[in-house]
Amino acid sequence: MQRLQAYKFELIVTGEQQRQMRRFSGACRFVYNKALALQKERHEQGEKKLSAFELNNLLPQWKAEPETKWLSDSPSQTLQQSLKDLDRAYKNFFAKRADFPRFKKKGQSDSFRYPQGVKLEQGNNRLFLPKLGWLRYRNSRTVEGEIKNVTVSQVCGKWYVSIQTEREVEIAVHQGDAIGIDMGIARFATLSDGRFYAPLNSFKRHETALRKAQQAMSRKVKFSNNWKKAKAKVQRIHSNIGNSRRDYLHKISNDISKNHAIVCIEDLQVKNMSKSAAGTAEQQGRNVRAKSGLNKAILDQGWFEFRRQLDYKLAWNGGHLIAVPPKNTSRTCPCCGHISKDNRATQARFACVECGFEENADVVGAINVLRAGHARLACEVSGATMPPAAGTHRSESGVRA
Repeated sequence: MQRLQAYKFELIVTGEQQRQMRRFSGACRFVYNKALALQKERHEQGEKKLSAFELNNLLPQWKAEPETKWLSDSPSQTLQQSLKDLDRAYKNFFAKRADFPRFKKKGQSDSFRYPQGVKLEQGNNRLFLPKLGWLRYRNSRTVEGEIKNVTVSQVCGKWYVSIQTEREVEIAVHQGDAIGIDMGIARFATLSDGRFYAPLNSFKRHETALRKAQQAMSRKVKFSNNWKKAKAKVQRIHSNIGNSRRDYLHKISNDISKNHAIVCIEDLQVKNMSKSAAGTAEQQGRNVRAKSGLNKAILDQGWFEFRRQLDYKLAWNGGHLIAVPPKNTSRTCPCCGHISKDNRATQARFACVECGFEENADVVGAINVLRAGHARLACEVSGATMPPAAGTHRSESGVRA
C-alpha cells in the first residue's frame, strides 16, 4: 500500500532568505484574499463560483497590473497552491466539513507550498527550493520515500519545512488485542482493561503566564516595538501549549496503536460539547461560568487530534479504529445490561441499582465502548446494516489503498 508521511524540520536561514520567505508567504496570502473577495463578489451578483483552474488563469493578469506587479517575484507554483487551498476550503464548506472560508491575516499561519522543483541532500543537511536556493535544516530523522510537496511555514519567528513523501510499504498484520477507550477530563483516556492516562492540561499549566503576558501586551501602544515584543511573548506561550499537547498525544497514541489491533473509541462531537452557554440578550444562559470552565477543560484535552492520530497510526501498524455512538455508555451496567442515569451516582463511581455491580465509571464506559465496537465490527463482517455513528467520518490517515 501507499503511505503518505510528513517530516518536519527547523530551517537554518540567512537574513536575505528570511526576507524572501516573508515576501512569498505575503504574496500567497494576498492572492488567497484577492481570490476570496472575487468569489464573494460573484456570489453577491448571482454568478457561478470560479474553479481553481479559472482562478489560476487570472494570475498572469494580476501579475501584469502595475499595482500587483510584485507578484512576479514569487514562485508561480506557490501562488497556484494558495488558490488550490481556497478551492478546497470552498469544497469543505459545501460538504459541511468546515466553516465558510475567511480572509487570512498577516502573522497567522504564514506559509507557502512547493508541489515540485525541490531537491533534498540529507547527507549535507540541505534543501533546495525554487527562488530561494539551498537552505540548511536541522536534520533529526531520515526522510523516506518520494517527495510529493514541501511546505514552508513560520511559527514564533522561526521557519520550518514540512516534507510530505509517498512510499510503498507492506501491509502490516497486527497481533494485538482489542481495547475500548473512554475519554474524559479527570482521566484523559481510560482503557477497558483498567489502565488510564492522566490528563496533561497543557493550557491550564500555562494559563497564568499567558494571562499576565496578554495583560502586559494590552498596556502597550499598538504596533509599537514594545507591543511587538509583548505579542511575540504571547505567541511563544501559545506555541509551547500546542507543542506540549501534541507531544503528549503522540506518545499516548503511539503506545496504544503499537499494543492493540482494534481500538474502539467514542464518536464525540467536540464542537457541540463545547458550545457556549451564555445564551442571548433576550434569553440568558444558566451556569455560564461553570459551563465555560467545562468547555475550556474539554478543548484543553485535544480529543479530536488524539482520534486523528490513532486513526492513521493504527492503519500504519495494521490495526483498525472503530468509532461508536457515546449514548448510554456511562449509564449501562456491563454486568446485567441495566440502563439508568441513577447507575452513575457520582462522576467517578458506577453502582448499578439493579444488580449492585460497582466499578469506576470511566472503566465501565470503556467496557461498554469496547462491546459496542465489537457489535459494529460484527455487523461490518457479516454484511448486516447498522446505523452509523452520528457525525462519523474517517480522518486523513496518510494511507492509500
